[in-house]
Amino acid sequence: MILEKGSAGRARWSLASRGLCGAALVLASLAQSSSGGASARDLIQAVGAENEYADVIAQIGGRYVQVQSILSNPNTDPHTFEVNTNVARAIAAARLVVQNGVGYDTFMQQLESASPSRARKVISAQSLLALPTDTKNPHLWYKPTTMPLVAKAVERELMTIDPNHGAYFKQRLATFDTSFLVVTRAIAVFRAKFKGAKVATTEPVADYLLSALGLDNVTPFSFQADIMNGIDPSPEDIAYQQHLFTGHVAKVFCFNAQVGSPVTTSLRDLAKSSRVPVVAVYETMPVPGYDYQSWMLAEIHALTKAIGQRRSTTSL
Repeated sequence: MILEKGSAGRARWSLASRGLCGAALVLASLAQSSSGGASARDLIQAVGAENEYADVIAQIGGRYVQVQSILSNPNTDPHTFEVNTNVARAIAAARLVVQNGVGYDTFMQQLESASPSRARKVISAQSLLALPTDTKNPHLWYKPTTMPLVAKAVERELMTIDPNHGAYFKQRLATFDTSFLVVTRAIAVFRAKFKGAKVATTEPVADYLLSALGLDNVTPFSFQADIMNGIDPSPEDIAYQQHLFTGHVAKVFCFNAQVGSPVTTSLRDLAKSSRVPVVAVYETMPVPGYDYQSWMLAEIHALTKAIGQRRSTTSL
């Protein structure tokens, strides 16, 4: 299901920052104890604000960590949610928390402050990247440099929490780094072949990845920011976006598969009728079937098909 928001739609960005109501929040356990591992009561309790961060925690922590994710459902709008007692309880019990920052998941700091703990380790992607809070594009997990830094920080904090299994966490980090090289190589191959190709977007969900791939995002950022914030874009920006399709300027159209509006839906239909391939991008990792690395590779593959073969990928 795609959530639809019309011209009177609320500013999704501000709602997320204030932690107000919206789509129900989902808790998903990503890592459980296994035979030969720690008992359930000995597992390190961890929380990833978004399921892509929870996935990285699970990849590093393995059998010694039990991970819950807050924002997990790829079919709902991640900018609106409803905080409940289960979420507060999970954060209160967590020894390790990973969150995005830059205003995307401010509710995490609010809940952490409500249950302060000296034993809790908190990792912020914003802090790892040394970004200001007013960073315009908050979708930091699409930046190829983000998750290797997060994985290293997770390993470091897990070793502090559980030094007896430090060698295990170190080995898991090495495995992660090796697997991430496949993503790095895929980016390099794509960039060598398609650098400079023009792409249009609904909002800046995958902009960091598009930039790393060497693509030229010709959608005005004012349009992207308006869509992201639930604001009607200006008539001039809408007309320009339409021209990108009817004038065959854009080679591909990336749309947020989790949140739709009459404006974005009409533009997607126009792209299709203009024979501009469309590619779905997501704010939370599609599950099941993906880990973070395979998710990024799937998006790169979809863009490769769109530009190289003029084939759309409307969902992952």
